[in-house]
Amino acid sequence: MTDDATSDTALNGGPRKHLVVVDNSDELKPALLFACRRAIHTGGVVALFYALPTAEYQHFASIGGLMEREARNDAEQLLQDVAADVHRQTGTFPALYIREGDTTEQLLNVIAEDPSFSVLVLGAGTGSEGPGPLVSAISGRLAGKIRIPVTIVPGDLDPARIEALA
Repeated sequence: MTDDATSDTALNGGPRKHLVVVDNSDELKPALLFACRRAIHTGGVVALFYALPTAEYQHFASIGGLMEREARNDAEQLLQDVAADVHRQTGTFPALYIREGDTTEQLLNVIAEDPSFSVLVLGAGTGSEGPGPLVSAISGRLAGKIRIPVTIVPGDLDPARIEALA
């Protein structure tokens, strides 16, 4: 039997790639910490995914274009901030994936297109509204459509517990 780092590297010819969905939710932080700690412990890397919503303003092209540019700028800034956090935690810069459209659909497309992903790491909401639409979809109706394991990190895990689990 081999250790995690050896088996992860042998799996696809490269380091284990932990894919994290980036958004503005509170549960991103524990999911990101978990992915970074797992990457460190297994000799892997972190990849970040963000889906831009499709613009809805078709009647006023200039307004729609401005809104799209602002949304893209906001997304790029958020990804840069999260990427800097990943670099601080792991010493490596993550791969970045930005897509436009439905988050679930684009996430499935990215996973299908890149065979180097080893695991999808999602943060689960802890409020009364449930774990979140992406976690619900991936763990429910789409569970058989994803080709990699999914790790769902509870959004209220404290850093010490995450370290112990990762």
